Amino acid sequence: MTPQVQLLMPSSSTARSMPMSLAGVAPVAIAGSAAGPVVEDYLDRLSVVVPVRNEADNVLPLVEEIHAALDGRADFELIFVDDGSTDATAQRLAQAQAAFPRLRVVRHRRSYGQSTAVASGVRTARHPWIATLDGDRQNDPADLPKLLDALRPGRRAPDLAMVIGWRTSRHDSAVRRLSSRIANGVRARLLGDATPDTGCGLKVFPRELFLRLPFFDHLHRFLPALVQREGGQVVSVPVSHRARLAGVSKYGIHNRLWVGIVDLFGVMWLQRRATRPAIEP
Repeated sequence: MTPQVQLLMPSSSTARSMPMSLAGVAPVAIAGSAAGPVVEDYLDRLSVVVPVRNEADNVLPLVEEIHAALDGRADFELIFVDDGSTDATAQRLAQAQAAFPRLRVVRHRRSYGQSTAVASGVRTARHPWIATLDGDRQNDPADLPKLLDALRPGRRAPDLAMVIGWRTSRHDSAVRRLSSRIANGVRARLLGDATPDTGCGLKVFPRELFLRLPFFDHLHRFLPALVQREGGQVVSVPVSHRARLAGVSKYGIHNRLWVGIVDLFGVMWLQRRATRPAIEP
């Protein structure tokens, strides 16, 4: 079902990215580089997409942190997608727009889920590269420059099409850590995507490539495998992870493992039927 979307525009917009060391960057998977996707160079033009639902106490601090991480380092816009929140998230975002003119808000009339929220943000984006992070503030925006550094001319591998965070030290409940460990293990064994933490919200990828991928609910959990299916390389970068300070987690054993089983077999089906013809020059 196509989500009903309301786009709330700020009054104006403006902004640049600084290289950081690539120490700690772990290349984890290459799929079919001979016919990899044609990907535009990253030239500091970035759209940051943040899906949120009932995160009223988190949105303003997160907007401030993203600006602190990217101001003077990238020409960026910030897109928050409110996925049908029923708390004060919409009001807090309106307040944030008054203070941060780069912020744009997309609002779903009801909740359609995280993958649809990400897709709405990517479709709205104006820049060729997309960065995503979760709206609960457990991802640290200060890690964004580390991911972007892997994309810079002279550093980026020819077929590199996604950089994803790897939360090496998790600050979650035991139930959430267990469900994540099970889901990552099952997915890695069946899909062979060689990505240690596909559930990390910190990701950077080309807008055009994302829009070419087959879309389905829970897509965000399988992005590395789908990018590899297109012939792209995925690199994992160790990032920090913070405890949730406000709001309530929307995830547990049920919606992390059992709901994704059908999707997992669907992605396996897509992998087996992928073709990437070699084109003669």
